[in-house]
Amino acid sequence: MASFGNLMSILVLCIIIGSGHAQLQLNFYAKSCPKAEKIIKDYVQQKVPKAPNTAAQILRMHFHDCFVRGCDGSVLLNFTSSTGNQTEKQANPNLTLRGFSFIDAVKRLVEKECPGVVSCADIIALVARDAVVATGGPFWNVPTGRRDGTISNVSEANADIPAPTSNFTRLQQSFAKKGLDLKDLVLLSGGHTIGVSHCSSFTERLYNFTGVVGTQDPSLDSEYADNLKSRKCKSINDNTTIVEMDPGSFRTFDLSYYKLLLKRRGLFQSDAALTKRSTTKSFIEQLVDGSLKEFFAEFGKAMEKMGKVEVKTGSAGEIRKQCAFVNS
Repeated sequence: MASFGNLMSILVLCIIIGSGHAQLQLNFYAKSCPKAEKIIKDYVQQKVPKAPNTAAQILRMHFHDCFVRGCDGSVLLNFTSSTGNQTEKQANPNLTLRGFSFIDAVKRLVEKECPGVVSCADIIALVARDAVVATGGPFWNVPTGRRDGTISNVSEANADIPAPTSNFTRLQQSFAKKGLDLKDLVLLSGGHTIGVSHCSSFTERLYNFTGVVGTQDPSLDSEYADNLKSRKCKSINDNTTIVEMDPGSFRTFDLSYYKLLLKRRGLFQSDAALTKRSTTKSFIEQLVDGSLKEFFAEFGKAMEKMGKVEVKTGSAGEIRKQCAFVNS
């Protein structure tokens, strides 16, 4: 008969082995779908140069997905009358999300190769990385093995996704809730170096900052604010005009976003908030003084960390056949 000590050793070993199977790992699909990552990369490299905004769109989608129930593809789910549940897609921060059809196209290709094997959550994570690389941005490792969630709730998305109007405290709390620190906050905000925004995300800074019509955010560079008001967002009610988040280099993954922050030219309140604490401001200054290579490496680490937030692995969730619907 095995001793108590031996039994405990066996139990611990079983726990380690069991948890090992439930962790993300590089090349998770090496045996089950060996061509999956190449299929995804090839499609991205073929399409993204013709539509460079795709990188920013999918990067944002990945971020919004991970902040609600973890990186589980729940942001992709459509409303269905059978459940009567408004999904994350209907949440205010997600009304301007783009790139769903791109993810669907990738999913169809992968399903054709290996039906029911590769999750939509992994596809988002891989496409986000490959699209950024295709635009000349940083590479980072994407361990795979995520499974797709079956719950998507509009109220959770409205509560958990940091708004562009967030102050520093709100940002810090939102990130901490997901196990992300202030360094991650600064680095992941660096994704704003590519892409565009609708005026509606920041016009209160220009026209109604204190709740009194005509007031402007004093932390916003006045020359930049005047330019936005005269040439871009000519009214607080403008919901259609598009503005570059990193003017002059919004298609280039570089340090210019951080340089603009130090000149008080961050587009969102959440951008400006990063310069209002000595810890985050000094890290921004460190990034600006450093090399692009160093920023790429640090950004990559933050992306890999975010990609592991509250993931579903092992037998949790499912592998969706179509990304917009749970399996019937």
